[in-house]
Amino acid sequence: MATNTESVDLVGDEVATNLARAALFAALVGAFAYVSFPNPVSPVSVTLQVLGVFLAGIFLGPVWGAASLVLYLAAGALGAPVFQGGSAGFVELVGGTAGYLWSYPIAAALVGAIVHRGGDLRDLDAVSVPVLVGAMTAGTVVIYAMGVVGLYLNLELTLVEATVQGAVVFLPAEGAKIAAAIGIVRSDAIAAE
Repeated sequence: MATNTESVDLVGDEVATNLARAALFAALVGAFAYVSFPNPVSPVSVTLQVLGVFLAGIFLGPVWGAASLVLYLAAGALGAPVFQGGSAGFVELVGGTAGYLWSYPIAAALVGAIVHRGGDLRDLDAVSVPVLVGAMTAGTVVIYAMGVVGLYLNLELTLVEATVQGAVVFLPAEGAKIAAAIGIVRSDAIAAE
């Protein structure tokens, strides 16, 4: 006896597409974690992960951007070597850089919400550079606020030390990541024409 399953959709095409895109951005953030440079004045290395967080929020929006970073955290917690320098495991989510990691889904959601003015995706050609910069600046504030708290709680630094070592010294790198994200968004818009 044959069963006809042609009319059964277990998951809609849109959900399947968004899930695949979220997995792609989770993998991208994991790949960016391998681009790591020690910072001589901080216990935290410079990585490209934040660039991936920005791009997830911009291209996927607040819901799927956040979902991609939750997927990233889950993969790393389960042992996939996707955290800074190829590290993995649940211990990374409670260690010195835990604040940064936990901030990623929140920052991606915030960036996506600002860029898309809510939950529905809008054409990125209609998004101005000041809006993109503002969105990524807001995301940066979330990432570094949570990162500083994580350093303060886990590494026995004073709040001033945690702020300087966990945020201030990274501001030039964040400016470069914001510029790179704008270049990527605008090159995508040009390629679409």
